[in-house]
Amino acid sequence: MTNSETPAKRRIADFLAQRRFAMVGVSRNPGDFSRTLFREFLKRGYEVIPVNPHCAAMDGQSCVPSISAVAPAADTLLMMTPPSVTEALVADCAAAGVKRIWMYRAVGAGSLSPRAVSFCEANGIDVVAGECPMMFLPGVAWFHRLHGLVRKISGTYPL
Repeated sequence: MTNSETPAKRRIADFLAQRRFAMVGVSRNPGDFSRTLFREFLKRGYEVIPVNPHCAAMDGQSCVPSISAVAPAADTLLMMTPPSVTEALVADCAAAGVKRIWMYRAVGAGSLSPRAVSFCEANGIDVVAGECPMMFLPGVAWFHRLHGLVRKISGTYPL
């Protein structure tokens, strides 16, 4: 880690460097933000495996019903779930060999759960604890960049 690289910056960069990951909590609703984010990663060449027990496919990608059903196993995972679901799923992540988890958050709690973060840290899983990936992807729409600018001005930007 360089002098200018914070642990949060390293975890975010490491997550985004992974070209294959599972995404838990992708909505069946095509207009939901989770689908927008899912499509953005696909458009950028990521292999994203949607995990949703109530759906067979999303935007041409086969869904799997659980983290343990991802084959081959994914060691990186983006959570778009309510905090209570995030808490329930981190043990499944540990059992499946997940090494990196991004707990999505933009407004409100998002997927972030302090209990789930503590579990991950105790089990050697790197966590991006509550950020919106859109703030860190190059060339996104102005409102995502504005979100990052507001966070920088307020002193809450993680980098």
